[in-house]
Amino acid sequence: MKIAIGNDHAGTKYKFAIMEMLKNMGHQIVNFGTDTNDSVDYPDHIHPVAEAVESGRVDTGIILCGSGNGAAITANKHQGIRAALCWNKELVVLARQHNDANILSLPARFISENQAMDYVKTFLETGFEGGRHLNRIKKIPV
Repeated sequence: MKIAIGNDHAGTKYKFAIMEMLKNMGHQIVNFGTDTNDSVDYPDHIHPVAEAVESGRVDTGIILCGSGNGAAITANKHQGIRAALCWNKELVVLARQHNDANILSLPARFISENQAMDYVKTFLETGFEGGRHLNRIKKIPV
């Protein structure tokens, strides 16, 4: 699977751990995030992830910022993007099963590195249920 990842300075440490895990799982990573802890503006690193997912150049995306909110809000400005802010495993599962989320947004300052890695694995391993949820998904674009 080809996965885009983007982050601001708050998510740099977790991004490197997630990238290593994903590479070990055999995935191809496209890194749009900052590689330092120097302060940056999250939209500069999140829009490219959303554009890559939206265009189909990648299969899915992982985005990180301090709260996860700014990253999710930015990604969701793009048509066809369903970025889900998740801070526990149940939310990750439901985001995939019910919302067919195509980008996972993680709040780096509110979860541990181990949780972040577990949520990414869960996101990638959980499928969309379709059915009644598909009808709802089709009503999202305006």
